[in-house]
Amino acid sequence: MGIFARDESRTNLAASRIARQATASLAGLLAGQGKTRSDLAAAMGVSPGRVSQIMSGDANLTVRTLAAVAEALDADVQITFCPRPQSTDAKARGSTDASPIKSSGLSTRH
Repeated sequence: MGIFARDESRTNLAASRIARQATASLAGLLAGQGKTRSDLAAAMGVSPGRVSQIMSGDANLTVRTLAAVAEALDADVQITFCPRPQSTDAKARGSTDASPIKSSGLSTRH
């Protein structure tokens, strides 16, 4: 059994979300520095096509790739793990009281 065998589809979705966040942050940094993808490619010593792969979010963004981008832009990468906020549905499923009035915080008194 592989490391991701428990729920590979959820892992793939999470990986896609993280890649989108990374590339959106990178695009914002490039814009903020007034640099183009071609500038980034030159600074990294890679082809513009490789930068396009990175920016598409489809590439497997390794820590090494993120570090290379950060070094080329004189930037830092911050990775933070934090608990996801529970949705209202998840909170309701965890509740033993199915009363919508009580779970909404409204008083049941008349």
